[in-house]
Amino acid sequence: MQTLAALPVTVAITRRADPGRTAEMAAWVRAGTSLAEDFPGFLGTGWVRPEEGSSEWHMLYRFADAESLRNWEESSQRQWWLSSAEGFVEHTREERRSGIEGWFDPPREQRPDEPAGTAPAAPPAPPRWKQAVTIWLGFFPVSLVAAVLLMPHLTGLNVVLRTLISTLALTPVMTYLVLPRITKALQPWLRRRPRES
Repeated sequence: MQTLAALPVTVAITRRADPGRTAEMAAWVRAGTSLAEDFPGFLGTGWVRPEEGSSEWHMLYRFADAESLRNWEESSQRQWWLSSAEGFVEHTREERRSGIEGWFDPPREQRPDEPAGTAPAAPPAPPRWKQAVTIWLGFFPVSLVAAVLLMPHLTGLNVVLRTLISTLALTPVMTYLVLPRITKALQPWLRRRPRES
């Protein structure tokens, strides 16, 4: 079994920027991605905005383990990159998740005065079978809608390209819309423990 330090870590950050500076913000995000890509353990990054004209940018980046994440976050390159946005980017929220269990944790906002890594321990994750059922409950209807609405437009493409396009379209939907709502609705069931005999 992998230790917590050896599990991949995903960091979700919400940042706010003036909607009139969208081009600058996009360039700043791309610059940060380019810097992070050179660090060992970097697994990927992405960002979305809730809607056109929104001031909020939801960003994710993922590293292979806590140590590789720490190397990036404490690097001089990242410090330079963050300082380059002073005055037009505001950091408003951050959450860290290890493994898939992070989807099932109740959201917790880190206070600005709280040092990184000092948050109280999250409650134990639900059993894997409950996690699998919850993911399936979201995945099935999203896949069905995609099969009806998206796939007919992709029939002329090879299977790799079809899969690439569909996963690029569906992953943000699952991550930002479906799974948070399903896990919130199912929290009582997910957190319920078997009765002690």
